[in-house]
Amino acid sequence: MLEAAYVRQYPFDESQEAPLPEWEEYVRKTAVAALEKQTPAQLMAIRKQLYEVLTHCIPASTILKTIAMQLIDSVGESLKPVVAHQAAFYEHRLQSGQKAIVHLEAFMAKFMSIYKPDAKYRTIKVPHMADSITEGTLKSWAKMVGEQVEQDEEVASIETDKVDIPVNSPVGGVIRELLANEEDTVVVGQDLFKIEEGAVVEGGAAPPAPKAEAPSASEPIAAPKKSEPVAAPKKSEPVAPTPAVQAAKVAAPAALTSPVSFSTGERSERRVKMNRMRLRISERLKQSQNTAASLTTFNEIDMSNLIDLRKTYKDDVLKTHGVKLGYMGAFVKASTHALQAVPEVNASIDGDHLVYYDYCDVSVAVATPKGLVTPVLRNTERMSIVDVEQEIANLGKKARDNKITVEDMAGGTFTISNGGVFGSLYGTPIINMPQAAILGMHAIKDRPVVVNGKIEIRPMMYVALSYDHRIIDGREAVTFLVKLKEVIEDPRRLLLSV
Repeated sequence: MLEAAYVRQYPFDESQEAPLPEWEEYVRKTAVAALEKQTPAQLMAIRKQLYEVLTHCIPASTILKTIAMQLIDSVGESLKPVVAHQAAFYEHRLQSGQKAIVHLEAFMAKFMSIYKPDAKYRTIKVPHMADSITEGTLKSWAKMVGEQVEQDEEVASIETDKVDIPVNSPVGGVIRELLANEEDTVVVGQDLFKIEEGAVVEGGAAPPAPKAEAPSASEPIAAPKKSEPVAAPKKSEPVAPTPAVQAAKVAAPAALTSPVSFSTGERSERRVKMNRMRLRISERLKQSQNTAASLTTFNEIDMSNLIDLRKTYKDDVLKTHGVKLGYMGAFVKASTHALQAVPEVNASIDGDHLVYYDYCDVSVAVATPKGLVTPVLRNTERMSIVDVEQEIANLGKKARDNKITVEDMAGGTFTISNGGVFGSLYGTPIINMPQAAILGMHAIKDRPVVVNGKIEIRPMMYVALSYDHRIIDGREAVTFLVKLKEVIEDPRRLLLSV
């Protein structure tokens, strides 16, 4: 880390008595001793040893460079620049002609305030993330070397193909060394950073960023220029046109007829590396297309009764339960009702077996800045519409705050995707493998429909069910959507389980 100026030198005076034998090895041992001894008495002994070396005509700057080289070899990568910077600072002090031994001692003391060998250091490793996750990308450091950390405070964030995993410090102390760089791939169990347990940053919080320096008093400040009076315009006088002006007037009509050129504007492009989540989403979606015998069936739903239900009770639900009443709660419960009526839709393939689930774990697709995630609502057959709305609100907030866990997304027997919130009118969702089907909701639009022989304007929604034809036949898929349609158009059916 130190440059060529730190190469060892041998500037001894031959006319004097022989210097200490192998003085470099002697200074090296002195530096090692400084790392191992920190009591005042031991520091005084070190000072005496350094002074003894100085009395044998060895320049103090040479000693400082030698000690610095030894220290750099003794510390981790993150501390090497710190030692080099401090060595350069104190070498400048030595060149200014001040007392050498004072600055050598100050250099050692400065380094020892950072590196304390007998302090209680702990190496924190990359934590276990999930059974299916063995590595990730270190996205950011929340704390840097020398910063104070409280117990359970976040120090780093690791991006995986499913969620971002925060790395918290198990103890309070001061970060002493970072063992990985941002964007590095790290594996479970790898050394991540070192912390000095129980240490406190001297002087309290880190100093604020320096402000721009104001001009010093010794520097003259340029006085503002005085505005000069502007001469009043003179009255225009007739001037005889020059030959060039006359030629320009003649050429003007020709210029008007010439073709006009348009600029193409800026043509730039950006390359952005795909994050792990986006790569994993791409892989799973393509796997679904290549594996499942995917087919989609459609239906339309008159939303009038559900809209009236929501309009009538949304204020009471918010006041009583503290949650907004939307449409997802009703669709989850209606889907659960249909899943129980058509068990083939609530199944999956495992080898050469079909697995039918007696419970309903509904995955709800949630859009986040990093990609689509599907947290799971578990045992929806036991939940009410309000229970579903509360759980969706909790999981949605965790997903948007990047606090959702792998456990929140594990499992799921059926998925609902609501593209209608973005204005989608029609679409064919891709099956979330290994599930057998996925329901796609779309935007509510007023359309003319025939009701009891009359044309009326009703709020209508198209729904789509993409399903794996290896498990589900057309009859079961259509029956599922019909059951869903019946419950949404008449929510009272949920009370009667019909």
